[in-house]
Amino acid sequence: MELDRSKAPEFKVPEDFELSPPQKLTLENGANLFFTYTPNLEVVKIEVIGLGKKASLPLSQHLIPEFALALLQEGISTLNGEELAEYFDFHASEISPIQTFSHEGLSLLTTKAHLNPVLEVFLKLFTEATYPQEALEKRKSQKKLGIKLQKEKSSIRATQLFRQSLFGLDHPYGTIPLEEHVDEVTQDRLFFYYREMLWQEMEIFVSGKLSESELQQLTFKLGKLPNRKATNQTLLPDSKTQLLWEESRENAVQSSIRMGCLSIPKTHPDYIGLSVFNTILGGYFGSRLIKNIREDKGHTYGIFSSLGEIGDINYWVVAADVQKAFYQEVIDEIYLEIDRLIEEPTSDDEIEVVRNYMIGQMLSRFSSSFDLMDRFRSVHQSGLDFNFYFDKLGYLKTFTTEDIQAIGRKYFKEKDFVRIVVG
Repeated sequence: MELDRSKAPEFKVPEDFELSPPQKLTLENGANLFFTYTPNLEVVKIEVIGLGKKASLPLSQHLIPEFALALLQEGISTLNGEELAEYFDFHASEISPIQTFSHEGLSLLTTKAHLNPVLEVFLKLFTEATYPQEALEKRKSQKKLGIKLQKEKSSIRATQLFRQSLFGLDHPYGTIPLEEHVDEVTQDRLFFYYREMLWQEMEIFVSGKLSESELQQLTFKLGKLPNRKATNQTLLPDSKTQLLWEESRENAVQSSIRMGCLSIPKTHPDYIGLSVFNTILGGYFGSRLIKNIREDKGHTYGIFSSLGEIGDINYWVVAADVQKAFYQEVIDEIYLEIDRLIEEPTSDDEIEVVRNYMIGQMLSRFSSSFDLMDRFRSVHQSGLDFNFYFDKLGYLKTFTTEDIQAIGRKYFKEKDFVRIVVG
């Protein structure tokens, strides 16, 4: 039978799908290690992640964790920064810092053939960093320039002001980097953070084609890493939300809009429903906001809404860069589309498009063994397991327009949103 290429292939919603959780091991240092076997990849990925302690520092020193991780590759006791870079390049290996408000760590991506020699050097980054003054000064100079350039970009500035308006000027999650904060980063403070604050309550995530004996050797070596007990939990101040902030720029031709509010975590029973509401409104390229503000009115190249998190606090935000003359109209249309989604039933056709899109998107994120570990880590660090994805698939297969309207009324009806305009 001849293939009709004028028709897209039919999308079939799967009845179910299988996910095998990683193997869990406890190492000599007390750290939990999670291992996923990758039968078709001769590559090994190791992520060593501890609790993030950025929020425990004075606000003026909040750049120290970023510098502490970024400068690890500038030298260890036996190799300087240039030699380290050459070593990892020669062995086709990549080292990447991992940093959020919640977690801090290092990632190693290497070939299985090079794992043993590369691992020996990688492990020294956790105990033998030298933080050379020359490299620190260079990084500080680059950071100051970056801060200056970010302030000039309306989109970055709007995002920073959104966080500041959401949490408050004196809240760790609302702090905006300033050039004077860079001066607070000193060699002594880096060494203190490195030796006392990093690597707390460590967890290790490993993906690779490793035999049982190879895994045993790896766990023995990783079990020698420093794994510090968590220091006292930092009590965050209450959020002091400022609803409106406009920063006008006389010569700007566009305005950057950020609009949103605090939200609920993945562990909340309404989270999956809220993610569907968000997708219909502005979470994909066929969303209501795209069709209205981009396609119908032409006020922007792109407008999107999303659910995010900073530390252990979640938020919802709409982001767009729009023609300056029409920014107020765009804000009004955002409110209008939220109200329409709450008050007017969504058509069956739109429901099916979103249903198929979200199911397809979720399943595509499990296309490789590395993806499997990433998806596991995402829910694990939120206190969940793979049941989250089974629950999500079940909801996506059955949700109705009434479900979405109920979510909208609960979380968006007559809601006061933070509104930021820069430009």
